[in-house]
Amino acid sequence: MTDPVSFFRDVASRHPRCFWLDGGGAREWSGRRSIIGWLDEDDPSLSWSAARREVTLHVGGTSRVVGDDVFAVLEERISAGEQWFGYLGYASRTDLPAAPDPFLPDAVWMRPREVRVFEHAVAASGDSPLERGVRHLEGVATASECQTPPPSAYAEAFARVQEHLHAGNSYEVNLTHRLTRTADLDPVAAYLRLRELNPAPYSGFLQHDVAGARAWLLSSSPERYALVTADRHLETKPIKGTTPRGRTPEEDEAHRERLAREPKTRAENLMIVDLLRNDLSLVCEVGSVEVPALMQVETYESVHQLVSTVRGCLRDDVSTMAALRALFPAGSMTGAPKLRTMEVIEEVEATPRGAYAGAFGWISGDGPADLGVVIRSLMTDGSGTWVLGTGGGITVKSDVAEEWAESEWKAERLLRVFDPPR
Repeated sequence: MTDPVSFFRDVASRHPRCFWLDGGGAREWSGRRSIIGWLDEDDPSLSWSAARREVTLHVGGTSRVVGDDVFAVLEERISAGEQWFGYLGYASRTDLPAAPDPFLPDAVWMRPREVRVFEHAVAASGDSPLERGVRHLEGVATASECQTPPPSAYAEAFARVQEHLHAGNSYEVNLTHRLTRTADLDPVAAYLRLRELNPAPYSGFLQHDVAGARAWLLSSSPERYALVTADRHLETKPIKGTTPRGRTPEEDEAHRERLAREPKTRAENLMIVDLLRNDLSLVCEVGSVEVPALMQVETYESVHQLVSTVRGCLRDDVSTMAALRALFPAGSMTGAPKLRTMEVIEEVEATPRGAYAGAFGWISGDGPADLGVVIRSLMTDGSGTWVLGTGGGITVKSDVAEEWAESEWKAERLLRVFDPPR
């Protein structure tokens, strides 16, 4: 079989609706396989508009509204033996406050006619870029180098978040903003550039070139939103705590150690772990929710991340879609407590999140599912306008300049996609 890159190029050129769940940057825990799939004209896809409260079915060259809740429509339409692929944007739950996306569909799901699976070999030198040589660290910006003064809009939003935190309305608020770029980039070429710059366990590409619901999602996310296994175990791996890579092995190790020990970061991570333990307890067997890994440092091309794992066993009366809904959106992208903090987010954030802070992956009618959190991702409607989200968790101990710097270097690898080829 041909290599996945060549195969993907051919599929994307011939099929307006297609996807690539890319295992090229995967880890042992996420599986090293790629799934590439496509739809013919008479295969169904769904799009969700949170502004209109409409789920639209696209099939056979026609489009018609089929519901007002994307979770409910997916629950109804996913049959045993089927797999659906797509994303749920931040505004996918109608019972939670979230601004609709005026630019892109708030969710897209596709049932492919054909899929191809590619297995990726494990790199002999290991997963860590540091193990593969310092050259992979060159050009990675540090927080101090990115530390331009926070713009007034961000500073004002940060101040309002602090007011809510000190009033006791939230323990932690994930404050984000949307960046917009204009570039005449082919989405396929842009994705191939992104996967070179920032390979990650939940890398992937979605193309939904359908009038009225055009969307391209280019993901290089390291974070697991939810895994549902065949034996009905539910697992999530929240990330809370990020630091850039160092330019030398010594500096890199110092960054890693600081991330592992810094009290503010550990407090942020623990708050989100507690939030997710609560979310899982709503759908899992009593006594089955556990934290098998707490605050472990994972290393990627451009950052170190502080990651925990929360796991439980689904109750017999809970479907996969019900479990995914209960967790949505990811607690690492809201803060705690979830509902009140989302109300704060809606008040202070000036831009919609769209697909950012949502989930992207696959769901099976037989029960299993695997989705990543949409972070480190680019989105476009094919018009030449691109959007991406960035941000971080804010607590009472946060510093506005440091938080702004963090949001900048989180976006840095994504913005390199728009640099002219060298």
